[in-house]
Amino acid sequence: MIRWLLLALIQLYRWLVSPLLPAACRFHPSCSSYAATAVREHGAVRGGWLAVRRLARCHPFCEGGIDPVPEPRKR
Repeated sequence: MIRWLLLALIQLYRWLVSPLLPAACRFHPSCSSYAATAVREHGAVRGGWLAVRRLARCHPFCEGGIDPVPEPRKR
């Protein structure tokens, strides 16, 4: 349930807010795409944490580059 809510919020951001901002993403994939993939693959808690960590690195002093979502941990 929380996973679907987070994915819906990310999608709303992509539809409503992202088109209003200039294209200035430092990473590939974009932060919103990274967050959606992380939540889908890792669940709400770990995926949300990965997304927050990624957003914290998105600042002018970071070089950026290719930053894929890590593989899910084996149980």
